[in-house]
Amino acid sequence: MSSLRGTVVVITIAALLVLTGCATGDKKSEPGSTAASPPPTAVPVTPEQARAVAKEAYIYGFPIVDNYRVNYAYFVDKQNPEYKGGWNEIHNVARVFTPADTAIQTPNSDTPYSSVGADLRAEPLVLTVPPIEQDRYYSLQFVDGYTYNIAYVGSRTTGNGGGKYLLAGPGWTGEKPAGIDEVIQSDTDLALVLYRTQLFGPSDLDNVKKIQAGYQVAPLSVYLNQPSPAPAPAIDFVPPLTPDQQKTSPQFFEILNFALKFAPTVPAEQEMRARFATIGIGPDGDFDADKLSPDMRTAIEGGMADAWAELDALKKSKMDTGEVGPAQLFGTAADLNGNYLYRMAGTVYGIYGNTAAEALYPGASNDSTGQPLTGANTYTYHFPSGQLPPVNAFWSLTMYELPQSALVANPIDRYLVNSPMLPSLVKDPDGGITLYVQNASPGADKESNWLPAPKGPFRVVLRLYWPKPDALNGQWKPPIPVRT
Repeated sequence: MSSLRGTVVVITIAALLVLTGCATGDKKSEPGSTAASPPPTAVPVTPEQARAVAKEAYIYGFPIVDNYRVNYAYFVDKQNPEYKGGWNEIHNVARVFTPADTAIQTPNSDTPYSSVGADLRAEPLVLTVPPIEQDRYYSLQFVDGYTYNIAYVGSRTTGNGGGKYLLAGPGWTGEKPAGIDEVIQSDTDLALVLYRTQLFGPSDLDNVKKIQAGYQVAPLSVYLNQPSPAPAPAIDFVPPLTPDQQKTSPQFFEILNFALKFAPTVPAEQEMRARFATIGIGPDGDFDADKLSPDMRTAIEGGMADAWAELDALKKSKMDTGEVGPAQLFGTAADLNGNYLYRMAGTVYGIYGNTAAEALYPGASNDSTGQPLTGANTYTYHFPSGQLPPVNAFWSLTMYELPQSALVANPIDRYLVNSPMLPSLVKDPDGGITLYVQNASPGADKESNWLPAPKGPFRVVLRLYWPKPDALNGQWKPPIPVRT
C-alpha cells in the first residue's frame, strides 16, 4: 500500500522555478474574509500531471470536504432536518441516533450527543464540564477541520470531577487564564467538539438531560468579564455537495478551496500545498470546474477515480484482512503521520471515529468464511464465557446497512446490543452469549438476543469504549459472524 507521502508528481524545472518565485504555497487568505485575493501564478501542467495532482489532492482533501458537509448541515443550513443551531453554542440532543440521522456515516447509537461548532477566528472558547457520577462514561472529542482528534476531555483523560477547558484557534498566542484546566489549540479556525454522555437505558434519559444542561460554552472575553474583541468577518458559506457528488464531481475541489481558507498551511505540508496550487487548488486557488478544458476535466475526474481505486485496494488488501483496522485510521496528525489515505479511509468508513485509546471499532463486513454479510442469510455472533469485550466503560454491537453505513429501521427499533442490556440477554448453558444477526425474528424465545439486519448487505461494528490493555494490544479477539 502506498501512502500519499510517497506520491511523486513530475513538474518541469521551469515550473519549479515559477513556484519558488511566486511562493503560492505559502500565501494565505485572511480567514473568513470575503475579499478576493489575487490568484496564484498559473503553472502549466500536462493532463497527466494534473491527474496525479488531483488524485493526491482528493485523498488529502476528502476528509476536509466531508467534514465541511457535516458542519454545514449542523450549524449553517437551517432548512436541513439535522440542523443543530448556531456556531459557538452548545447543542444537546437528548436521545440516541436513529435511522433518521443520516448526516454522518456509521453513527453511534449508544450515547446522546451534544455538539459545538467552534468558530475560533475572533477569540477562544471556554468549555465548562460539570461533575459527573463516577460510573457514567462521558467524553468531549475535539476535532479540527482536517478530522484529526486534537484532544479529549472525559472519563478516561480528565476524570469525572468537572473542569474548564479553553479551545483556541491557530492564531491565538495568549497565556492560560486563571481557572482554566487545560488549553487546547486547533490548527484550523473552524473546529468541532462532540460530546458523548452514556445512557444506561430509557429510564435514565432525564439524568442525561441534567448533565447536558451543565455543559456550558462561552467566549473567552465573557469568561474573563472583559470587552469582546471585534467580531470576525461573516462567512459566506458555499453549499456543499451531496455525498454522491463528492465522489465524482470536479466541483469537489471548489469546496476544498473554500474549506482551506480556514486551514492555514502547516509547515510539513507546504510542498504538498504548492503542488496542489499548480492546478488551482488552495485557499486562494482559482480552480473552476466549469472552465476546465475537456482534456483537463477528464484528467481531474480520472484523478478522483484513481483515489477511490487506491482506497478500494487498501480495503481489499489490508482492511478486509484485518491488517489495518480503525485504530490506525483515527487520531492526531502525529498518529496518522502523513498517511492521508488512512485519513480518507477513516472518513469514508466512519467519520469522527475516536482515537484507539478512547474507543476501538472492530467491525465485520464478511462472515467466518469470508463471504459478505447479507440479510438473505442468518448469522450468530458469539461471545464465549468470560470473553466479553474488555472495557473500562461499556461495549456495543451496532448494525449498519450498506453502502450508506446507516442505522437499520426494524420492527423492534433495536439498532444495537450493548453491555447495559446484559441483564436482559439470555445466556448460553456455559455462560456465553449468542446473538442472532438476521433480518427476520429468530423466534420469541430468542428475540431478546436478536440484532435485526436489513434485507441486503450490511456490516456490524463492535464498539469498545475506554478499552482495556487486552483489547488494545490484540490479546483479546473480537468474534466473527458465523452463517447458520
